[in-house]
Amino acid sequence: MPDTTAAHRRKSFGAFQHRGFLFYWLSRLCATFAVNIVSVSVGWQVYDLTRDPFDLGLIGLVQFLPALLLVLVTGSVADRYNRRMIMALCLAGEALAVLALLAFTVSGSERVTIVFGVLLFFGIVRAFMGPAQQSLAPNLVPTQDLASAIAWNSSAWQIATIVGPVAGGLLYGVAPEASYGVALVMMILGAILILLVPKPAQKILGDKASWETVIAGFRYVWKEKIVLGAISLDLFAVLLGGATALMPVFARDILEVGPWGLGLLRAAPAVGALTVAAWLAFHPIRNHAGLLLFAFVTMFGLTTIVFGLSSIVWLSVVALVLMGASDMVSVYIRETLIQLWTPDAVRGRVNAVNMVFVGASNELGEFRAGMSAAAFGAVAAVVIGGAGTVAIAALWSRFFPDLRRARHLDGRT
Repeated sequence: MPDTTAAHRRKSFGAFQHRGFLFYWLSRLCATFAVNIVSVSVGWQVYDLTRDPFDLGLIGLVQFLPALLLVLVTGSVADRYNRRMIMALCLAGEALAVLALLAFTVSGSERVTIVFGVLLFFGIVRAFMGPAQQSLAPNLVPTQDLASAIAWNSSAWQIATIVGPVAGGLLYGVAPEASYGVALVMMILGAILILLVPKPAQKILGDKASWETVIAGFRYVWKEKIVLGAISLDLFAVLLGGATALMPVFARDILEVGPWGLGLLRAAPAVGALTVAAWLAFHPIRNHAGLLLFAFVTMFGLTTIVFGLSSIVWLSVVALVLMGASDMVSVYIRETLIQLWTPDAVRGRVNAVNMVFVGASNELGEFRAGMSAAAFGAVAAVVIGGAGTVAIAALWSRFFPDLRRARHLDGRT
């Protein structure tokens, strides 16, 4: 009788049988760890200097705008040039940005405009890195190991998102310079690791640049209505329901838990997401993908409401854990659809479009939250946003019936 357990384990860990993916995974882990340390540190530092929640929203906006304005360029770059080298150069650029934040902190300056300028540069670098990073993984593993690679990629992101904010909060509590210093080291390590990845088998776009080649990513997403429905659902759900930008307000003014508590709040969604990502690595979604997507987006909205209304630390943490768990299902379904259905020659441009949607849901969502909180308070901003997410799930279920009825992620109905 065949050892089905051993075979299942080999399939679940199949992506790590390829040395290039292992280095890629470790690089992404280090870089995401550094980004989360910086995110917590910048949020606390800016709010400490200005005490204005609107400025927390601006942190997200200045990082999102480059991805939106450069979307027609970044995807084409990822399809025309070596994605591994693009990642290495972008990680070096992110390291320079972290070094600038470290220098700002050491100088004792209180000019927040300098921080926003650095974050704008950070956003430009990430705009180029996103499509290359997302498109590189399918070049490092065969098709049969791609689902495993996607699940473990999500796990790397979630592990760093759990440990990074807690470490950032603790380090910032010791000294702001310590948090930025550790982030700088992790970013440099990520750049070194990505250079250890063997040259990937990438299909380079050879056609002369034209308007048709530039907009190919948009055309693909528009044509594939299930993909369009999935990424737009995620866009509006997180755009309305995201409460990350306001966590410094909740940590300082509502829950009164300080920098360490802020790190705990930032890490809580990732705890739930990592748990789900680990489950999906061994138990991938095989049926009723569309129904599961809408159910968990609705759950994301409901738990956002609970977090907004809570003034008890443990209840807030539990709500955030459930938010992260439900969001992970949406991320997994969206990323699997994009990577499995998209030809490699256009994958960079499609992922550039996807990164705009992701950036809009995250960074622009932070700006939305900051404006709402400045207008009528942090609690109301989060609760109204969560209710909006529930409404979006109901509307998208009617607008995209094919997505609701989708049973499998590989194009089968």
